[in-house]
Amino acid sequence: MRDPRDFIAENVQRVRERIARAAHRSRNKPEDITIVAVSKTFPAELIQLAHQAGLRHFGENRIQEWEAKQPQLARLGGVAWHFVGHLQSNKARRAARLFNRVDSLDSVSLAQRLAAAAAEEKKRLPVLIEVRLSDETAKTGAAETDLRVLAETTMKLPHLELRGLMSVPPYFDDPARTRPYFLKLRNLRDELSRSLGAPLPVLSMGMSHDFEVAIEEGATEIRVGTDIFGSRHGPDRM
Repeated sequence: MRDPRDFIAENVQRVRERIARAAHRSRNKPEDITIVAVSKTFPAELIQLAHQAGLRHFGENRIQEWEAKQPQLARLGGVAWHFVGHLQSNKARRAARLFNRVDSLDSVSLAQRLAAAAAEEKKRLPVLIEVRLSDETAKTGAAETDLRVLAETTMKLPHLELRGLMSVPPYFDDPARTRPYFLKLRNLRDELSRSLGAPLPVLSMGMSHDFEVAIEEGATEIRVGTDIFGSRHGPDRM
C-alpha cells in the first residue's frame, strides 16, 4: 500500500507539470490557472493531504456529503469550497451557507433563491453560470439562448457576484475533440462580457482527461478529481 501523503503530493505535482506545459503552449502563465480539486466521494483525510500539497480550491457536488465532511475540515486555512454539481432550488439556502462559491447556476429561479439565501447569510456569493453546449440529455446547464437573460438577472441581484462561465463538454477518447466546445465557451464569455460591460474573469472548463486542451483555449480554472485523488475506490487500490 502506498503512503497516501506521497500519492497525493506526487499527483498534484504531475498535474502542475501538465498545466505548465499547456500554459507554455498557449502563452499563458501557469500561476494564472486555478486547480479546483473535485473531492466528491473522497474522505476528509485525503482533502487534508491535498491541502498540505498546496491546493486551496475544492469542489463538492452533494450537499449532504459535504455537511458530513465539513466539521473535519473547518480548520483548514485559506480554502475556497466550490459547489460544482447540479443544485436543486430547494437546497439553495444550504448551499449559500456551506460554500464560498456556486459554480453551477443554471436558471433565473435558482439565481433568485441563491440571492435570497445569501442575503440571509449577510454575504455576497460568487457564482458561475453553467452553460450546456451539447444536446446530451443527461447534461445540466443553461441553454445558450437563455444565457443573456440569466446573466443580466444575476448581475442585478446585489447578493450574487457573477464571475464567469462553466461547462462540461461531451467525453471523447481523443481530448482534442473537446476543443470546439472550449472555444465556444470562451467566445460566449467574451461576447457576454462585452455586451454587459462587465469583466467575467473566470472560465471554468477542463477536467482530468482534457484540461490541457481547455487551458490552450483559455481556461482559467480546471476541475480535477481522479488525477489528484485516484479512482473513486481510493489510492490504495490503484
